[in-house]
Amino acid sequence: MIGTAFAKVNLSLVVNSPSADGHHPLRGLFQSVSLADTIEIGPAEADEITVSNDEAPSDQTNLAWQALDAMRRVRRVSSPMRVSITKRIPSGAGLGGGSADAAAVIGLMSDHPAVDDVTSEEVAASLGSDVPFSLVGGTALVRGRGELVDPIAPLEGFALVIVVPPFPLSTPAVFREWDRLGEPVGTPINDNELPPVLRRGEPMRNDLLPAALSLDPRIGDWIDELGSILGLPISMTGSGSGLFAYFPTADEASDAAGALGLPARAIEAVTCVPRGWERVDA
Repeated sequence: MIGTAFAKVNLSLVVNSPSADGHHPLRGLFQSVSLADTIEIGPAEADEITVSNDEAPSDQTNLAWQALDAMRRVRRVSSPMRVSITKRIPSGAGLGGGSADAAAVIGLMSDHPAVDDVTSEEVAASLGSDVPFSLVGGTALVRGRGELVDPIAPLEGFALVIVVPPFPLSTPAVFREWDRLGEPVGTPINDNELPPVLRRGEPMRNDLLPAALSLDPRIGDWIDELGSILGLPISMTGSGSGLFAYFPTADEASDAAGALGLPARAIEAVTCVPRGWERVDA
């Protein structure tokens, strides 16, 4: 079984005070984009996970392996299996790569009488806050700990350039810094600087950006440089370090990405896609 696992971008991310269990309720506009990993699952002589680079773990701590193991229990499969991941989504970038991989595994393993939508959703929610969205994907308002996913009409009329600086950020560390700073609010992009489809809707801000800037000031340097080169507002996805800017068309985004001679881990022109994962084999 082979699948494609699409990255996500937080077009907006509003964070609230931690609840009694220590988790931060959020509300955000999430969008799947065309940057993607490839997942392959099959039988093996012994349990095995391989990852094409050393950014993501190649052991049982990998979310994709945890998803495979959970779905194998649901399907009552005891035979050894392997999962191979070809990575293109950078880790520690706020692009949900690990969650996307896990969601693709759940989706691929859901074609079985023992698995229904509720079971798949429960497995997704048990693995991490971005996995439920990645299982659905497309465009959605996401709330709670990420388990409440409300799909909305697909967004059109813009493309993105994603730039991932040459350093990751730790999601738990960014949230701790957000708490320490007194729960700051991000600055929204003005409506007149947004694609028309995003105007007069959700506030296009990321409340974790002040914490990321405090934790690693290099984020600010990258935002300033990108803003100067592109002449556009620069946003951050998730807890960083991935940054992005809006362009009217895919061609303009591609031209801009190709002209950025920066020492980034990734520079990608992407478009919106209507799903979080898809099966690509027969």
